[in-house]
Amino acid sequence: MNANSLHNRRDFLWKLGGGFAGLALSDLFARDALAAGITHHPAKVKRVIQLFMTGGASPMDTFDYKPELERLHGQMLGPKEKPEGFTAPAGAMMKSPFPFAQHGQSGRWVSSMFPEQAKLVDEMAFLMAMTTKTNVHGPGTYMMNSGFLLPGFPCMGAWISYALGNLTDNLPTFVVLPDAKGLPYNQRGCFSSGFLPAVHQGTVINAASSRPVPDLFASDKFAFAKRDGNAASLAMLDKMNRAHAEQHPGDSRLEARISSYELAAKMQLSAPEAFDVMREPESVRTAYGLGNKVTEDFGRRCLLATRLIERGVRFVQVWSGPQGAVNNWDNHGNIQTELPPMAASVDAPIAALLRDLKSRGLDKDTLVIWTTEFGRTPFAQGSLGRDHNGGSFVTWLWGAGIKPGVAHGSSDDWGYQAVENKTYCYDLHATVLHLLGIDHEKLTVRQNGIDRRLTDVHGHVVNEVLA
Repeated sequence: MNANSLHNRRDFLWKLGGGFAGLALSDLFARDALAAGITHHPAKVKRVIQLFMTGGASPMDTFDYKPELERLHGQMLGPKEKPEGFTAPAGAMMKSPFPFAQHGQSGRWVSSMFPEQAKLVDEMAFLMAMTTKTNVHGPGTYMMNSGFLLPGFPCMGAWISYALGNLTDNLPTFVVLPDAKGLPYNQRGCFSSGFLPAVHQGTVINAASSRPVPDLFASDKFAFAKRDGNAASLAMLDKMNRAHAEQHPGDSRLEARISSYELAAKMQLSAPEAFDVMREPESVRTAYGLGNKVTEDFGRRCLLATRLIERGVRFVQVWSGPQGAVNNWDNHGNIQTELPPMAASVDAPIAALLRDLKSRGLDKDTLVIWTTEFGRTPFAQGSLGRDHNGGSFVTWLWGAGIKPGVAHGSSDDWGYQAVENKTYCYDLHATVLHLLGIDHEKLTVRQNGIDRRLTDVHGHVVNEVLA
């Protein structure tokens, strides 16, 4: 068989296998190239760190002080019927077992669970009436990340990568740092690019591993995989790929794959330095809690997040807690014993993160978000636990473009439902995009005949918390 017949056969198979799907993907990649780097107004933020507390952090035990619960403690005032998504019937009203105090010039109430973050409340802006459409972890986690209750939609980090592109050629645009104990609810679905090109999905980094990026370098057992030989092989592969790309100028999928391999090659030079937190002074490592068993994991990842955005990564997610019934913020059994270790694991590292960002001057163009998928009930589950509650929870923002020391919205006297200036994920996402210079209503991708966007058909910028 001659070269022409081989080419014709490959061309026939491409047309047979690629078809309309190939055209659709080609169009999607073409739009991706056009979209990268667009803004609709001047940006105040270039990069984002999102701190996500997996499991539903209890607002009335952390940031939402409810003295009325002390008066009503022990009374059976909850719903008689078990609401959807609750894991048990409502028990008696339960006051917080943790004392609250006011902090800073703003007088923000914070529980004893967050003594270090409490010192920085005058630098934060609080969304006190966050709410969601579900009491179930999986859909709630999807909603807070992608704006939808179901899988298949791009998360916020993917949308930001799609809209703005990268800040550096040597590291990924969107990095995910999961808890060493495991991935969150929905696993990698939380970091998905959905119907956007796969290049925009989160790059998951195992910060606790001696090799945070697996397979970046050849294993020692493959002695033949030397740098010189590898370079020759890559040159030959590149020549073949370029020839294929010339034969199919309308299809950019191969070009995207080549770009991903080029990034991997560049990371061989940049990643070892970027991921090596031991290069930081001992005082910095100590502040983040490295060397302390309680704070080691989360602190290491907070420090790594700082180093990554300093080197040009645009969006970093740091997760606290895996999915499941233990070792996260899903405190069903006993809030008195389950919440303190989770709070202790993140409090000092988060405070160190904010102080370190400011000391490096990164606060001038970096936004930090602290959030969770929903809150918890003001009445007990069993005797000392709290059940799921999508009715009200708290989020705070810090950094560039944020009005410090303010709070927006409020929940009812029990902390059960948001009642004033309710804020959904759509509003949070719209606000983040606005700070990045993006109009959330204009950032759209047509998918299955619908102009999809991160905020669906909802959302408004929360101007009350913006400087």
